[in-house]
Amino acid sequence: MKNKSTNNTRYMVELALMAAIIFLMAFTPLGYFRTPGISITFLTVPVAVGAIILGPKGGAVCGLTFGITSLIQCFMGGSFGSMLLSINPIGTAITCIVPRVLEGLLCGMVFQGIHKVAKNSAYFAASLACPLLNTVFFMGAVVLIFYHTEYIQGFVQTLGVTNPLMFVVAFVGLQGLIEAGVCFLIASAVSRTLAVALKTA
Repeated sequence: MKNKSTNNTRYMVELALMAAIIFLMAFTPLGYFRTPGISITFLTVPVAVGAIILGPKGGAVCGLTFGITSLIQCFMGGSFGSMLLSINPIGTAITCIVPRVLEGLLCGMVFQGIHKVAKNSAYFAASLACPLLNTVFFMGAVVLIFYHTEYIQGFVQTLGVTNPLMFVVAFVGLQGLIEAGVCFLIASAVSRTLAVALKTA
């Protein structure tokens, strides 16, 4: 009973630490690289690390924290998020939060699934899955909720695309590759190191 209580306390402390790191990154230059459209985010790194070390539930909580900070950013003048907020506040909240919760949850599940058969590869696979899931779910929500708005159609016309899929590819483009590359390299190294240090590898 004492060991279980100690493990639960340790888990909560580690989860709180990951959430604190996400908040710290979100409101400092560490979290985002600002661009005229959608900003490049590096918050997928702590979400991926949290999902790998703390499991799917921990990943979901880290994703929720990421989503909450993303929604807060919409109130702080970020051009893309602020515009979505002015168009549809509830839709913006869904777009900011739900994809990030799913991202963290599924990243943890990917890690656990692959870790059973290929321990080392699981760290790389989950670290790559996290930013890819973030992009797919976030942009999917943008398309589902906002695609037919005048604001998004302005991007569609500027990019010269003819359908939602091409819009996502053209709009994310290099930014998505940068996010994926950074998360793949950093999250895999950090999570593997932490797993060894915490003896969970």
